[in-house]
Amino acid sequence: MAQRQPAVYIMASAERGTLYIGITGNLKFRVWQHREGLGGGFTKRYDVKRLVWFEHHADFPAAITGEKQLKKWTRAWKLQLIETANPTRHELWEHLQD
Repeated sequence: MAQRQPAVYIMASAERGTLYIGITGNLKFRVWQHREGLGGGFTKRYDVKRLVWFEHHADFPAAITGEKQLKKWTRAWKLQLIETANPTRHELWEHLQD
């Protein structure tokens, strides 16, 4: 079994579109699930398929704390975070390591 690497991530439906914030132990697999529309829910309903930001954490408690803090941010702050780290808002999924 692959080692789990906790990560907080932001997915988007389009540039300045709907945002989704999540946490996972296997970022590449989880983003693949979103892209394929598996599991239903929010990301499937709003066609949220583009990974635009992510941050790895040392452990799950730190990742959970980071996710909770990020979810409290205003939309403008979230967009600024994305634009600072990913100015062209290109799809990051293809750049993830296996």
